[in-house]
Amino acid sequence: MLSAFVNCLKIPELRQRIFFTLTLLFIARVGANIPLPGLDPLPLKDFFAEQASAASGTLVGIYNMFTGGALQNGAIFALGIMPYISASIIMQLMGAVFPFIARLQQEGDIGRQKINQYTRYLTIFICAVQAILLVTALMKNPGTLIPGFSTEAYGAIIPNQNFWFLVTSVIFLTTGCTLLMWMGEQITQNGIGNGISLIIMVGIISDLPSAVAAAYTHFFDRPADLAQGVMSPVTQGILMLVMLFVVVAGIVAVTQAQRKIPVQYAKRVVGRKMYGGQSSFLPLKINYSGVMPVIFASAILMFPYQFFQYLGSAFEMSFFLDLSSAIERGEWLYYVVYGSLILVFSYFWVSLMFKPSQIADELKKNGGYVPGVRPGSPTAKFLDFVMTRLTLAGAMFLTLIAVMPDLLFSLYQIPYKIAMFFGGTGMLITVGVLLDTMRQIETQLLQRHYDGFLKKGKSRNRKSGRSQQMIENVGIQEFWVVWKGLIVIASVLFVLGIVASFLNN
Repeated sequence: MLSAFVNCLKIPELRQRIFFTLTLLFIARVGANIPLPGLDPLPLKDFFAEQASAASGTLVGIYNMFTGGALQNGAIFALGIMPYISASIIMQLMGAVFPFIARLQQEGDIGRQKINQYTRYLTIFICAVQAILLVTALMKNPGTLIPGFSTEAYGAIIPNQNFWFLVTSVIFLTTGCTLLMWMGEQITQNGIGNGISLIIMVGIISDLPSAVAAAYTHFFDRPADLAQGVMSPVTQGILMLVMLFVVVAGIVAVTQAQRKIPVQYAKRVVGRKMYGGQSSFLPLKINYSGVMPVIFASAILMFPYQFFQYLGSAFEMSFFLDLSSAIERGEWLYYVVYGSLILVFSYFWVSLMFKPSQIADELKKNGGYVPGVRPGSPTAKFLDFVMTRLTLAGAMFLTLIAVMPDLLFSLYQIPYKIAMFFGGTGMLITVGVLLDTMRQIETQLLQRHYDGFLKKGKSRNRKSGRSQQMIENVGIQEFWVVWKGLIVIASVLFVLGIVASFLNN
């Protein structure tokens, strides 16, 4: 595997894509730590630090996780990328309601470009609405927006409240979300991996160091009166570590698992050549939709929660605050709606991406058939039957992993900051995005006759030793000339960040 990482730097195009992606992700992390002008982030930071276990389990804490801590920093990227995901979901749903959108979805690249354009416009509108409600709530009554927060205890978030602060903050927040959306699209087109998913993943794992520190404090550095229990803290820590590997292995196994439908091709003669007569298989993935149902379900739940919370905080209306409390994490209605949304979006995503009738027609045109099933419509019904049951199994697994942190939090009093890395939305997104990115890098390596991350034998048609080594040395030298400035700056900032962190502590 180490040789595969080294080989990534030897291919100019792949190297450029990787460092382009890393550069934009670095900019996204910088923007998540630049506070809005006129906003004091210290009260929010103090509150989230003191309420780490409780506040992380609320939907506000989950939203803060998706923004990579930008919300608690009062940063210009505080809205995160979720408005864009919400707009994408709305546009997908509108395709089932409005025939005009449905026709665009079927027109190939031209229709996709139009839908992307409408999605961007809708994203800007959602950003503006959320930014106005968020800033107004922080100015008037932040305690109702962030449960447990008190200006008397932590101080005022916005010392100088005026109309121009509202205007400038809305502009900054909307621009920040638009910039994140643009960077995500640029990563997808010119980088490696899915840009939107990578931005979310980097925001999630940015909290990993503090989670490791919290885990060490919880299991190995607790006071004597809190450490007494059925088992010692060291034993609990070892069991949690084993559980972490089991959960990650389970997510990887289900993500990669597939059912192979055998396909037999009939023999046919074209000119003087004979084609067909071969056996193949059609892979149907158990978790065909990946992490998208979890992201969609979280975004759908966050949108009404934030809207009602912002509206109730801005205008001090208890009715909207009660509605937001009804779908708060920990309430039974939350888990019912959350599980139902995961199930619905799993089937919704499969219905969009998996077309059994089209697959059956292609098999029929190429002389292929599933043994024991007649070609044409019966094959389409058979594939739909199999995929429906596979999707149910995948959706049930996603729901189990998504609610696992809540079980650890409520049953075993594991702090939510630690529990979220043993399952839940964050773990599903992290593992799924990493697998997808590694798969793309693997494809790039194998296309150029390099061993990938999963070695299956020596690749053929490689260049001879000396010439290949000369090309690799030239490529590494060019890489150093182009990227040495950025590497030096990033290294200096990394060291300064570590020093500042120690001085802060």
